[in-house]
Amino acid sequence: MFNILQKTFRVGIATSNYPQADARISAQFRGRPQFDFTVWRDARPAANVCPTGAIAIHDRAQVRQVTVDYGRCIFCGECAEASSDGAVRMTREFELAAAARGDLVLKADYALLPDGSHAGLKEAIVVPARARLGKRVDAAIQKLLGRSLAIRQVDAGSCNGCEQEIVALNNPIHDIERFGIHFVASPRHADMLLVTGPVTRNMELALTKTYAATPDPKVVVAVGACGISGGIFGQNYASLGGVDVVIPVDVYIPGCPPRPEALLHGILLALGRLGTLRKNSAS
Repeated sequence: MFNILQKTFRVGIATSNYPQADARISAQFRGRPQFDFTVWRDARPAANVCPTGAIAIHDRAQVRQVTVDYGRCIFCGECAEASSDGAVRMTREFELAAAARGDLVLKADYALLPDGSHAGLKEAIVVPARARLGKRVDAAIQKLLGRSLAIRQVDAGSCNGCEQEIVALNNPIHDIERFGIHFVASPRHADMLLVTGPVTRNMELALTKTYAATPDPKVVVAVGACGISGGIFGQNYASLGGVDVVIPVDVYIPGCPPRPEALLHGILLALGRLGTLRKNSAS
């Protein structure tokens, strides 16, 4: 016992101050790719190497539309390496959770050049889906629910990468219970469903029943590229794709997998959605 206490005092406080303070991120961490559409001369090399089709090109009548979908992106960095013009660079940004699927999609229209590259940016639609949340989180949860927030996590067919990060939410570093947030074993006790993975056809019925068993009002959070769009698995004989193909989704958290702070950011964003649902149901 003495050795345990001695070690505890020696280590001190290990819990992160996020979201009250910036997250402690290593220099090697790879967040979202950032795109400078004004200098991006040719998106074809990046689109050709993108493993999930997150970068798409559509040509029509002397106009090329380039689409970047963070809901498909796995932050691999291949697009940055393939873009010799420096228009794409990897960042350490992870606060990307969005309440609308369309907020994760960027679009730019270019005039086409004879050699097939593009220039003359005609229009860019950029919707950054980031917001700083979380001060006095536990007080907000108590005001909203009058008790702790209960989350039921559902693995709809993931590789378990997202589960590793979700488990980390409960370790001494991130300690999600300090906010009055805890995981429950039954959807009947849950306010929120945290769903990972592309929805496999074998899990479709289980996910539908879990959603039906969760009392209203409830919110659904799709985790990771697979949960948002099907990720590298997409839609095939075994996979239906993203969670919103089967049940309604309120918040999307990009990443492959999203780090614990990104998960917490998305959960806090979903709390706002839950508050809106409760107000609507009460009126």
